[in-house]
Amino acid sequence: MAAAPDSATHLAIDPSAPGAEMDPYDVLIHAVAPRPIAFVSTLSSDGRPNLAPFSFFMAGGANPPSICFSPNTKDDGTPKDTLRNIQETGEFVVHIVNHSMGPGMSATSKPLPHGESEWPLSGFTQMPSLKVKPPRVAEAPFALECRLHQIVPHGSGGDAANYIIGEVVMFHVASELVSDGSIDTTKVDYLARLGGAWYLRATPDSLFTMKRPV
Repeated sequence: MAAAPDSATHLAIDPSAPGAEMDPYDVLIHAVAPRPIAFVSTLSSDGRPNLAPFSFFMAGGANPPSICFSPNTKDDGTPKDTLRNIQETGEFVVHIVNHSMGPGMSATSKPLPHGESEWPLSGFTQMPSLKVKPPRVAEAPFALECRLHQIVPHGSGGDAANYIIGEVVMFHVASELVSDGSIDTTKVDYLARLGGAWYLRATPDSLFTMKRPV
C-alpha cells in the first residue's frame, strides 16, 4: 500500500495497493475513534467460559434493540473463541467498560490456548444472566444479554471481519447510574478505544451537550 500526497493537507492511501508505508489496520483504528468496547462473555457448547474485549462495536437498531461487533480472525486466519462459542450456542453478553474496569478488561486480551478461560485473569465477578446462559460481569455499568441474529463474514485470512449481529433480550443497568428514571451520563465514566495503545476516558469535565436541529 502506498501513501501519496492527495492535496496540500492530506495523503491518499489505497489499502489494496502493494507496499507497507502505512498499515491499513493502523489507519482504520486511528480514523474510526473513539470506539466503545464490547466486553463479551460467552460459553462453549460444553460449558467453557470465555471473556474478551472487542472495539469494532456499534449499536444497531432499537426495534428490536440490537448490537453488532466484529471478532476479527486471528493472524493465522482461524476464529477466536468468542466467534466459535457464538456459532455453537447463539448466546452472549456484551458489557460496557468504564475506567475502573480498564486493567481487568485489558488482561483478558492476552492470547490463551483454545478453550482456556480469561475470567481468572480479569478479576471480575460472575453473575448469572436472566435469559441467556453465559454469565455477566457484576462490575460492569451495563450488561446486554443477546441472542444471535446473524453472522456476516467479510474477507479471508488474518484480520477478516465476522460481523455478529445480536438482539438484546435483557438490559442490566447499574442502579447508581439512574436518577429519576433516567441514566446520568456523567456517572458512567466510559472508557473508549483509540489507535495504538491509546484510550479515552469520558470524564464529566470533557462532556457537553449539543441539540439536534428541529
